[in-house]
Amino acid sequence: MRHIEKRFGAVHANRDVHLTVAAGTVHGIVGENGAGKSTLMSILYGFYQADGGEILIEGKAAKISGSREAIALGIGMVHQHFMLVDTLSALDNVMLGAEPGFRLRPARAQVRGELEALMRDTGLQVNLDALVADLPVGERQRLEILKALFRGARILILDEPTAVLTPQETEQLFVTLRALRERGTTVLLITHKLKEIMALCDAVTVMRGGQVVLDCAIADTSLDGLAEAMVGRRVNLGRGAINGSQAGLGAVLMQARNLNWTDALGVARLIDVSLTLRTGEIVGVAGVSGNGQSELLDVLSGLMAPASGELTLGPATFDATRWLDPQRARELRLAHVPEDRHRRGMVLPFPAWESATLGYQQRARYGGGPVGWMRQGAMQDDTELMMERYDVRPRNKQLRSSKFSGGNQQKLVLAREAQFFATEPQVLLVGQPTRGVDIGAIEFIHGRLRAMRDAGGAVLVVSSELDEILALADRVVVMNAGRITGELPIEQCSETALGRLMAGAH
Repeated sequence: MRHIEKRFGAVHANRDVHLTVAAGTVHGIVGENGAGKSTLMSILYGFYQADGGEILIEGKAAKISGSREAIALGIGMVHQHFMLVDTLSALDNVMLGAEPGFRLRPARAQVRGELEALMRDTGLQVNLDALVADLPVGERQRLEILKALFRGARILILDEPTAVLTPQETEQLFVTLRALRERGTTVLLITHKLKEIMALCDAVTVMRGGQVVLDCAIADTSLDGLAEAMVGRRVNLGRGAINGSQAGLGAVLMQARNLNWTDALGVARLIDVSLTLRTGEIVGVAGVSGNGQSELLDVLSGLMAPASGELTLGPATFDATRWLDPQRARELRLAHVPEDRHRRGMVLPFPAWESATLGYQQRARYGGGPVGWMRQGAMQDDTELMMERYDVRPRNKQLRSSKFSGGNQQKLVLAREAQFFATEPQVLLVGQPTRGVDIGAIEFIHGRLRAMRDAGGAVLVVSSELDEILALADRVVVMNAGRITGELPIEQCSETALGRLMAGAH
């Protein structure tokens, strides 16, 4: 890609970008949210057309005016949010738009045979007859890669491929990508996780402010070098600000006792879970995704009631027959940043100012109440302040929520939940605080969570990233198969110790 230019109104997304990728390599594309890397890859895949510059594929000039042209040139893309139809089978998702004939039954048989051969060659195993809605996240991603390879992709673009994967699924993906590289497939990897870049890639391109600021072989750089190139300054993501935090540990703000919950299929997701949060601490909940952490957040935030158990929050106590609800939770100074910011954190078609006040619209300042008119001016003024304090970019309160990058969406949700509390102690529940977020935003979000702890709050962080738990928590609780298998102060935590607990050792 040579001299690539792309503007969206006043935003100069790509500025004279040059990118050269060698065939049969894994090439990392990294940068902060809004650095222009996804725009560049969307131009390569035909979603956007460049305002200037040229693209050469295998030395030949290529005009890519849409995804069909990209696919015809052997380019495939797996998006961060999967492009699959939940109500269709895995097999039908691969066929969709690429049916080999008009008669469905022989077409299915032909595609099944080709996919089974492809799965044997690549190791990408997927249950072709299962509905996509029933597939685990890791298998959906394998299906997306299979779909691209089935269409003849020789150049494969992966956008944040490990954002929703467990550590085991991530390692399995890496084995697959190394195998694809050996077969001659070229992989372009967009990710915020610099350890993955160092472990997997042959070369890396770093973008900042729409421009390329570093382009080199992996052997010629380091984690610190990549982080500094991305942000433009040194970044600290270690166990900072932990020493002395225990000195402020005090009153119990929330206590859960013997929580039990079983899903619609009869699977026990929470089994006798008890947990205490005190002022002045961050408690991390570690575990492989799917071991009850999400259900624990839902129960503690009042989104669902357990089958049995008790919860004390401030002066109030709840049991399974009369459980906490989200409105009462706000009254008791409990805030919740959900794991899925798209489905539960905001309404994507809303402008930023509506998402930034969502759930708090009944405040007197906003004229709330059953028959009151909302004071939109006050809501927009507060949104401007939130965007300034939490460095949400661009600072456009009218911009649709869906138009912000993932990291800026996350900062907006965190700003909303933190904003509506005075200086009194409070409880903040946070699910996957930095999923899909760039390294600069991670540093910022971690700093805000520590500041809330240091102000006398209690913060519960659920994260599938062990590095994040080790960097943030004062105390770590580990879950496996719906149970708490252990609890350790941060001084006794290591990846080995936590890994044993995550595997089920008590």
